[in-house]
Amino acid sequence: MSRNLKLVSSLTFLFYSLCFADPLIVAHRGSSFEAPENTLPAFRLAWEQGADAIEGDFLLTKDGQIVCIHDASTKRLADKNLVVSKSTFEELRALDVGAWKHTKFKGTKIPTISEVFATIPKGKKIFVEVKCGPEIIPFLIKEIKKANFETDQVRLICFNTKVIKAFKEKMPNYKAYWLSGFKKKSGSWKPSVDQVITTLKSCKADGLDSQHTIPPEFSKSVINAGFEWHAWTINDSKTAENLAKRGIDSITTDRPKLISLGFKN
Repeated sequence: MSRNLKLVSSLTFLFYSLCFADPLIVAHRGSSFEAPENTLPAFRLAWEQGADAIEGDFLLTKDGQIVCIHDASTKRLADKNLVVSKSTFEELRALDVGAWKHTKFKGTKIPTISEVFATIPKGKKIFVEVKCGPEIIPFLIKEIKKANFETDQVRLICFNTKVIKAFKEKMPNYKAYWLSGFKKKSGSWKPSVDQVITTLKSCKADGLDSQHTIPPEFSKSVINAGFEWHAWTINDSKTAENLAKRGIDSITTDRPKLISLGFKN
């Protein structure tokens, strides 16, 4: 690289460093590339690998316990198929959700939200993805208060705007982001930017959490409207670097060590 190109590269890096803080590195279901998703081993590994935050999926059991699991049933992760909402915590706890990943994780259990909260170091954060409806909110609020976190340590994310609205009504000082997928149809993105901003305002969300493939002009409009922009799931450093230049607030990844090192170098 010539001296001039090196200078341009250095000045570009300095410009973006001054304009934007590094985005939060959020470990998707923990460090799920290396450990079984949504389990204590995955979350503990994420902290060891330098994650700023973890993201976990949560559902309500038949007996009112909040457990960390992505799917509505255990079919994909365990050798017994139980529907979470129709099962007791005791029934779910008996399952092994680690052996599918590797024999060294055999015996890993579905954790409760309180167990996940207990892994979070001081100053670190969690993105709580609610995978059911507003019925979980009273139980979630109880768990958050019991954990005695700083307000900024807990962020709620959900595709269901009713969940976000219910949470913000009870916990207005806590941040919540609307999750949304996007599709391009007949040359236009659906939902449109106007529809997104209207939705964010109506459910009182603090920002949008989307797939990272939306175009720059789209994310720029969301940011310019005063909302945060977060995205998933990014597992390569180059994409992460490009998103940082667009002013993204957090990057959700299965590989927090890889992405964290990219920003430190």
